[in-house]
Amino acid sequence: MGRNKAFDEKEVLKKAMELFWVQGYEKTSLQDLVDHMGIHRRSIYDTFGDKRSLFLMSLAYYEEILTQDMKKLMNVTVPIKQAIKEVFLFTLNAAEYYPKGCLAVNATVELSLLDKEIANITTEMFKKTERLFRYLVLKGQASGELSKEIDPDILSRFLHNNLLGLRVLIKTNYSKEELESIVEVTLSVLD
Repeated sequence: MGRNKAFDEKEVLKKAMELFWVQGYEKTSLQDLVDHMGIHRRSIYDTFGDKRSLFLMSLAYYEEILTQDMKKLMNVTVPIKQAIKEVFLFTLNAAEYYPKGCLAVNATVELSLLDKEIANITTEMFKKTERLFRYLVLKGQASGELSKEIDPDILSRFLHNNLLGLRVLIKTNYSKEELESIVEVTLSVLD
């Protein structure tokens, strides 16, 4: 009969995700993971597989968290321009309780040219965010808040591109005021 695990899989996966988020894939050693996750190397292999498998699970867990947060933003009852702004403000304020930046952006920059599976995973993650923006744009067009002349696909890619840029700039020394001004200019296309 096998032993029961003495750790919560989600909790240690969250720790791995955060470490990859801060350090990146290549810079994170298996010993770093052992130390940060607080479990034995054998437990990592038995539960998550190798480092790459653990990284892929971390990306999936990150997407799960992000999807939950984004679904909340889709169901708000504020005007559409405010709902779209909330997506950007969520990104600005997330640095207060998550590592700075975006794990998907980090993975894309670091690994997508070398690993087609990661490129496919992160591209799909980005497409989900674009679909969120598209949903909000279409909702705004249906309610008359946004012009029907705006192409929802082009606008959703534009908004997402600016959101990705914001996720990168958050990792720099830009002030919150400077980042907020970028959001305001970005949102001015909705007028």
